[in-house]
Amino acid sequence: MNKKAMVMAFITIVIWGSSFAGIRASLHGGYSSGHLVLVRFLIASGAFVLYALWPRTRFRLPAKQDVLKILVLGWIGITIYHTGITFGEQTVTAGTTAMIVASAPIFTAIIAVFALKEYPSLFSWIGLGIGFIGIFLITVGSADAAFAISGGALLIVVSAIATSAFFVFQKTLLPKYRPVELTAYFTWAGTLPLLIFSPGLLETVQSATLEAHFAALYVGIFPAAIGYVTWAIALSSGKAGAVTSMMYIEPVFAILIAWVWLQELPSLLSIIGGLIALSSVILVNMFERRRRRAG
Repeated sequence: MNKKAMVMAFITIVIWGSSFAGIRASLHGGYSSGHLVLVRFLIASGAFVLYALWPRTRFRLPAKQDVLKILVLGWIGITIYHTGITFGEQTVTAGTTAMIVASAPIFTAIIAVFALKEYPSLFSWIGLGIGFIGIFLITVGSADAAFAISGGALLIVVSAIATSAFFVFQKTLLPKYRPVELTAYFTWAGTLPLLIFSPGLLETVQSATLEAHFAALYVGIFPAAIGYVTWAIALSSGKAGAVTSMMYIEPVFAILIAWVWLQELPSLLSIIGGLIALSSVILVNMFERRRRRAG
């Protein structure tokens, strides 16, 4: 990755790392999973509508030939991913959810080989493998839940695969659109199917706690809107596999934020796993940079 891609990806990872605790806080405060995922993307969609209507933005509509692809990617990357995450977090803690989602770089690297002809070097595959070991250690070291193939965990694994496909195929549209435009299209497309959760929404909003409302507002504006824009900028500036490898360090921030926000204390083994995951990102980018210079 170049400097711009790395900075944008890092900003995104910090923002996204906070989303898992925000979701848990909203669920604990009275939101149901369906209502929460709908509310946060209604907020994000509204933010993009305001941006599009701002006269100085010169917001463009998508080309007709790209509409179907945008719709499908919006359903995969927004609807499927966030529905799986939100329902999965009913039984899986914020830190553990982030660890499972952090497996996405492996799926992304595999998909990118076939879709984008991006072939990682042998050392990059080794780096990805080391990162997976780090994720496993973080999961095993979680103080409140050991890794198990539960219904919630399976939903989150499906979400990880969905977001991997979304990242890869999103990149093919980035040369034609600005990142903020493309993110708005995906957000609007992905929000439409979520309207199925609208029955009973008013009652939930009225009964939820103030903290739950603030958490829902936060995850709607920052992880759901701003985070996807900065991520699109990162993807437009670097290889999909290399950029997505930054997701390995997301659990580190997720655990720290959950520690402060939800009092979920990380264990020593979790910290060791986080350090290993961070080292894998450094390895992947170091070897890819050396390979490009040698080529």
